Amino acid sequence: MVVSLPRLRLQLESESELLQGDQDMVNESNLSMDLTKAFAGVFESAKRNLVVVQNGRHGAGAGVIWRPGGIVVTNHHVIQRGKPKISLLDGGEFRAKVIARAKDIDLAILRIESPEMDNVTFPGALIADSRDLRVGQIAFAIGHPWGQIGAVSAGIISGLGSVPVRSKRGTVHIIRTDVRLAPGNSGGPLMNASGGVIGINTMIVGGDLGVAIPSHVVNEFVEEQLGQETFQAAI
Repeated sequence: MVVSLPRLRLQLESESELLQGDQDMVNESNLSMDLTKAFAGVFESAKRNLVVVQNGRHGAGAGVIWRPGGIVVTNHHVIQRGKPKISLLDGGEFRAKVIARAKDIDLAILRIESPEMDNVTFPGALIADSRDLRVGQIAFAIGHPWGQIGAVSAGIISGLGSVPVRSKRGTVHIIRTDVRLAPGNSGGPLMNASGGVIGINTMIVGGDLGVAIPSHVVNEFVEEQLGQETFQAAI
C-alpha cells in the first residue's frame, strides 16, 4: 500500500504527540512519587520530636521537644490536671516536671525527667520563624487525634491575626488554618512543607477551623522562662 506524504506526515505528528503525552504523564508520575517520598521523609523526621503528653485519668495530648535535653512545649490545658508523663513514639515513657505555664496563651513547658538522661537522646525540633508566614501556605499538623498516634492532617493557612487575652500581654498572635484537628492534636506541632514547626495547635474553632500559637510567640515564652535564644530556620 502506498501512503501519501501528507498522510504520512500527519501519522508521524500524531504518534509524536502521543509519545509526548506519555512522556508528560511519566514526568508527572515521577514528580508525584518524588514529592510523596519527600513529604514522608519530613513527617518521619518530625515524629522524632513528637511526644504524647499524658495527664493521668484526664486523657492525653501532644507535645513537641522544643530544645535538646528534653524541653517539651505543649498546651496549658493539656497539663492543668494530674501529673504529666511523657511518652515517646518509640515506646519510651518518662516522668515530666512542669517548668512554666501560661494560661492566657495556652502554653506550658515541661522537662523530661529520666534517671538515665546521659544515655537518652532528646533532639530538639526544627523551629521555623512564623513571622514570615503568608496566607495560603500549606500547613501540616501532627498529633494524636482520637488516640491515633502520630496522625498527619493537611490544609492551608487561612488567616494571620491576634486575639485579646486577659493578661498584661493584651493580645496574642494566632495562626488560623483549615487543617482538620480533633482531641489529641492539642499541643502538637503545626509545620510548614519543609518540616519546620511554625506553631503549636491549641484549639478547634467552629468545628473545622484550627488555631495555633505561632512559633515566634512560643520562642518568646520559652526564652522568658529558660533564657537562651532558640534557633529558627528559614521557612
